[in-house]
Amino acid sequence: MDQIHIRGGARLQGRLPISGAKNAALTLLPCALLTDEPVTLRNLPRLADVDSFGHLLNQLGVSTMIEGARPEDFGRVMTLRAGRVTSTEAPYDIVRKMRASILVLGPLLARAGEATVSLPGGCAIGNRPIDLHLKALEAFGATIEIAAGYVRASAPDGGLPGGTFSFPVVSVGATENALMAAVLANGSCTLENAAREPEIVDLCKLLTAMGAEIEGIGGGTLTVHGKKRLHGATYSVMPDRIEAGSYACAAAITGGSLDLIGANPADMQAILAALREAGVHVEALRDGIRIAADGPLRPLTLSTAPFPAFPTDMQAQFMAMLTLAQGASVLTETIFENRYMHVPELARMGADISVNGRTAIVRGVERLTGAPVMATDLRASMSLILAGLAAEGETLVSRVYHLDRGYERLEEKLSAVGADIERISDG
Repeated sequence: MDQIHIRGGARLQGRLPISGAKNAALTLLPCALLTDEPVTLRNLPRLADVDSFGHLLNQLGVSTMIEGARPEDFGRVMTLRAGRVTSTEAPYDIVRKMRASILVLGPLLARAGEATVSLPGGCAIGNRPIDLHLKALEAFGATIEIAAGYVRASAPDGGLPGGTFSFPVVSVGATENALMAAVLANGSCTLENAAREPEIVDLCKLLTAMGAEIEGIGGGTLTVHGKKRLHGATYSVMPDRIEAGSYACAAAITGGSLDLIGANPADMQAILAALREAGVHVEALRDGIRIAADGPLRPLTLSTAPFPAFPTDMQAQFMAMLTLAQGASVLTETIFENRYMHVPELARMGADISVNGRTAIVRGVERLTGAPVMATDLRASMSLILAGLAAEGETLVSRVYHLDRGYERLEEKLSAVGADIERISDG
């Protein structure tokens, strides 16, 4: 199993390209199921999760072709075509590896009138039920059954009639699934208290490019007027705001300066505001964002919440950064109840962190020390990389398959801006 080896202490400096967004890509890929015409996605990141989702779509009858791919390039162009849906079942052996697989439920239901999808897996960061996905589809007229670990959804003859669903709590995945089901409904579908994340906007833009009619894009109420069919489209995946935020923390924790090329400040306002509050210089560039840190980091009080507030996917990275701040920071995790599994690993490197329920108190220390550590989930693994970059001595991060799910060629990007980092492969 691969490991990442880091010799800490280097100040990062230079230009670092930001890849297409993982969370957006995994939402755009299943849109291919909604039409029999080709859907071409540009700026698609080279990630294990993207590959897994492609394999799942292949099993459902979607052909995938990668155009002009060169091993040295970041990103890919992929054309997907679901001329005919040959299967409406997403099996356990694929879905268990990646929670995002549940996002084939809505488009299969819309296109084929039925779907059977295994209950999902993914990172072990807490309870993430799919009840809101199912309730939204039921509100639009679907019949739902759960048996033997599978969700079975069916639409009336002629398709979903439409309806209105109000989310009791904001759910990104459920909003995405409901949107993809709604675009081919017979009537209109309205989602109230819908998620407003930039990835939702990206999904709406692709669906609109395919001929869907969606009102309220970017807001909390979305109304979809169903169409009989959608057509193909070519679309570029948005830049990854979480990757950009992660590398911004890398610049901050090493006292460096990075130009994050392609990053979109409009999608990262809460992240950038927190960086500024921590004493980090943030500057919008013509082609991205400059992050520079040459003074002491200040402590923060942060609470995760749905967009436009501070994202849960950045909590672990900020925690790593704040281990070297001058003072005590308070982080509160409101989204997932089990997202502090990186704390014991950071403590092995000398961090002073105490956890009480959903709140963590991070008391800044003078230095971190390299150590062997083990990643527990995707964002936790990045927090260990950040700590290793700033630590004295050598850090060895195990279970880096978590990293490969969400960060395209991490060690190559970091090496290019001055990090002493390498992947050690067991073959």
